Amino acid sequence: MGLAYLFFWPLAELLQHERSTARIVVSLVALAAFIGFFLALAIGNRLGSRETSRRTWVLLGIVTAMAIGFPLLLGGQWDGLPIYLGVAYAMTLPPAWALRGVLVATALTAALGLATHVSGTTLPFLAFQTLSISLILLGFRGSRMLVVQLQEARSEVARLAANEERLRIARDLHDLLGHTLSLIVLKSEVAVRIADRDPARSLAEIKDIETVARQGLTDVRAAVTGYRRRSLAEELDNARGVLAAADIEPSISTFGTPLPEGLDDLFAWAVREGVTNIVRHSRARTAGISITRRDEGAVLQIIDDGSGPAATDDPPDTGGNGLTGLGERVAEVGGSIESGPGPAGGFRLVVRAPLDAPAASA
Repeated sequence: MGLAYLFFWPLAELLQHERSTARIVVSLVALAAFIGFFLALAIGNRLGSRETSRRTWVLLGIVTAMAIGFPLLLGGQWDGLPIYLGVAYAMTLPPAWALRGVLVATALTAALGLATHVSGTTLPFLAFQTLSISLILLGFRGSRMLVVQLQEARSEVARLAANEERLRIARDLHDLLGHTLSLIVLKSEVAVRIADRDPARSLAEIKDIETVARQGLTDVRAAVTGYRRRSLAEELDNARGVLAAADIEPSISTFGTPLPEGLDDLFAWAVREGVTNIVRHSRARTAGISITRRDEGAVLQIIDDGSGPAATDDPPDTGGNGLTGLGERVAEVGGSIESGPGPAGGFRLVVRAPLDAPAASA
């Protein structure tokens, strides 16, 4: 409010004293010009920038000339303008010069007050206002610049992390497929070269190619599974959306989480399998997921009010799918699994595992 009042200080002085019409018009034009150039300087300035544009330098020069010239030409009622000059210096000058600019504006306020014979009590007040307001805005600008620098640093960290992840994926795929594909090419050439004179050996090479290709496919799947791994929290969010989309009311509760990394991965996989079974087979209307961490371990319970067991599994030879695969993974970490009808009907899946569970194999 004090800064806003300073714009109208010269106008108030004009109205309190009898002056000629021409002088009033000149003063009003001068005041409008100063307001216009100062607002143009403020609007065009970027608080978070460490550089001062050429346009800003030009406007700053004009505002400086007005803040010095108007008090000398039009009288002491204009001595409040250097306060705006201190604000302009604090907000627009390069950071290394901004504090010096504030001190210069404070000195100008005192010098102009002496030149225009401002009263002894008003002069220290104007100088103090120039210094204090300018320093406050200088601090605000510094904090704004720190925020911008933090945002830029975060963006750079994210960019570097993405580049590192791309390099890691490229390196892993090269390690996985480089040798495998080279071996396939070599064995293919051998098989073609000896096909006419030694069909049996050529057939053996082709079988080797099949074996190598299958192993390469297994390695790639294992690698992709690692890239696509999601945390337990992400799986719970996904489960909530999947159940809602299937018109099943979800109820999810956690107690004592977060869990260690190995157990987090295992429970995330269990949630995915359990929710998949509910959506596909249970015909339930409600489903509940609860995770409880205790001193000796953690317990995951998934229960629904469907028509019965939802344990439709894939054939045994596929391995690693459905509840059979889940049971194998839980057994690897020393845990246990229970599945069957719930106390009030439907189907219940309970997974128990120790807190120090290592990461189970895929």
